[in-house]
Amino acid sequence: MSLPRLYLETTIPSYLTARRSRDLRLAAHQEVTEDWWNDHRHKYDLYTSAFVREEAAEGNPALAAARLALLDNVPVLPTTEEAEDLAGKLLEGELIPAKAATDAFHIATAAVHGMDFLLTWNCTHIHNLSIVRRVERICAAAGYVCPVICNPDELLPPSKP
Repeated sequence: MSLPRLYLETTIPSYLTARRSRDLRLAAHQEVTEDWWNDHRHKYDLYTSAFVREEAAEGNPALAAARLALLDNVPVLPTTEEAEDLAGKLLEGELIPAKAATDAFHIATAAVHGMDFLLTWNCTHIHNLSIVRRVERICAAAGYVCPVICNPDELLPPSKP
């Protein structure tokens, strides 16, 4: 039996390599991300995209190198014409604003390549419950199944009593 296919969005390697936040909520997200990465990532076939690698390469050179090192053995999904078309549909009507076009490409790339999950902490334009149903409908109308959009906390097994 094959493993579920999971698209890693840029926030995942970012949370794994960032200095621990003083913000308690963000620090908790970083800790959960580390737990998932260390103990549960092997339960999935991981994939990423050129968009993730480009974003991961930005910013502080040492942190960028650390993010890229985490992605070294993660296969990069090709950017296809189908993904470009689907991203365009997600950007129509500003469901996802033009300034966040890369976020539309993350969703489109994951959908076109049949990912089961899209893992992210981007709750503004990707894992946003106010738009997720419309994103799913747009994907379906284009002939694709939208992956389950989630964060690492949602992929951890239930804790034992």
